[in-house]
Amino acid sequence: MEMRRKNSTILTIYLILFGLLTQLFAHEFNPSASDSLSTVANEIPVGVILDMGSWVGKTVHSCITMAVSEFYALNSHYKTRIVLHTRDSQGEPLPALSAVLDLLENIKVQAVMGPETSLEAKFLAVLGDKAKLPILSFTTSPSFSTEYPYFLQIAQDETTQFKGIATLIESFKWKDAILIYEDTETLPYLVHSLQEKDIHIAYKTAVSPLATDDQIIEELHKIMTMETTVVIVHMSPSLVSHLFLHVKSLGLMREGYAWIITDKTMNFLHSMDSSIIDSMQGALGFKSHIPTSNELHNFTLRWRRKFHMEVMELNVLGLWAYDAIWALAMAAEKVKMPQIKEDSTTLRLNLMDLANIRASKSGSILLSEILQTRFKGLSGEFQLMNGKKLISKAFEIVNVIGKGDRRVGFWTLMDGITKEMNLSVEKKYSSSHSGIEAII
Repeated sequence: MEMRRKNSTILTIYLILFGLLTQLFAHEFNPSASDSLSTVANEIPVGVILDMGSWVGKTVHSCITMAVSEFYALNSHYKTRIVLHTRDSQGEPLPALSAVLDLLENIKVQAVMGPETSLEAKFLAVLGDKAKLPILSFTTSPSFSTEYPYFLQIAQDETTQFKGIATLIESFKWKDAILIYEDTETLPYLVHSLQEKDIHIAYKTAVSPLATDDQIIEELHKIMTMETTVVIVHMSPSLVSHLFLHVKSLGLMREGYAWIITDKTMNFLHSMDSSIIDSMQGALGFKSHIPTSNELHNFTLRWRRKFHMEVMELNVLGLWAYDAIWALAMAAEKVKMPQIKEDSTTLRLNLMDLANIRASKSGSILLSEILQTRFKGLSGEFQLMNGKKLISKAFEIVNVIGKGDRRVGFWTLMDGITKEMNLSVEKKYSSSHSGIEAII
């Protein structure tokens, strides 16, 4: 009995010593462990405004939550932690604006990511400039970044592709084109790109997101009476879905017509309904090019394992959002929380009192750090300058075939139309469609 007591006592002593040594070594080899309490004190709140009822919103949200956890898993020694506070915009500007005001007043957010539509972005651009609050947006209106310096466009500048579309039309020696568009903000840039190539705009029509089937059919009947058979479509996926069902039923997808669709839709083609894709068979399109990498491949596998039951296909918007969160986290660490912490009486806001918004004391510092941040992310080289993502200006030229699209070539500002990327610097700019695969 005495021997058992001694053994028990010795075992207890060993366990206590083992626990103390474990803590000692943990502290020695993981100095960040002692900073866990201070880490909590250095949290930086970031607002997220998304349409959580849409598959785009769900995809983006899944990517940014992974971005936060994976970034700090690799940078556990950082003294700052960005914390996401998500609000549902319901895809409408007023709920988006109300959500931002709530985040400013009650959460004291230091930056906001979102929203997805141009109209929502316009409201947030004005508010961000007033509050000196960085707004990281997926919309790419060229005027926003010049008018509103706190409005950062984390998506590829969509106006760049307009030069590519004009070059493609020129390569086929087509002289006229019809424009069907939704967003009037970017229309002047598309018109200018076509005029530079002496391409005549035979007709242009704006289609409202609230347009009825009868209104869409009426516009298509006008197109059927014209000799011009080259049609450029620059609209959101939801509106394109309504449009092309009628385009096909009226016989406007027959041989002789050429439909060119911008990345506004083509970036999300694989997430569209199969009946819509079937109605678009044979159309040409431009989509953002994301270079392949081991990091992107491994992330895609992790994302699918974690979210395959909740959201649809991974899209480019999710990748841009992932990289933007990393850029924001890097910038926040350089700024440090003590410099950007606001007092509790800074903002008292409501929808009827926007004139009294006070400027953030730390917004300009955080903005400056974000603009100076550059790294290789999942979507390629990430760098923001003047509110635009200048790196990665490549677009894929695709042909809608079967259940999706087939890449037939690339277009870049430097090389023009080509079959492959990473061409030698000696290659001259190409404006010939002979540089791409056969189109069906």
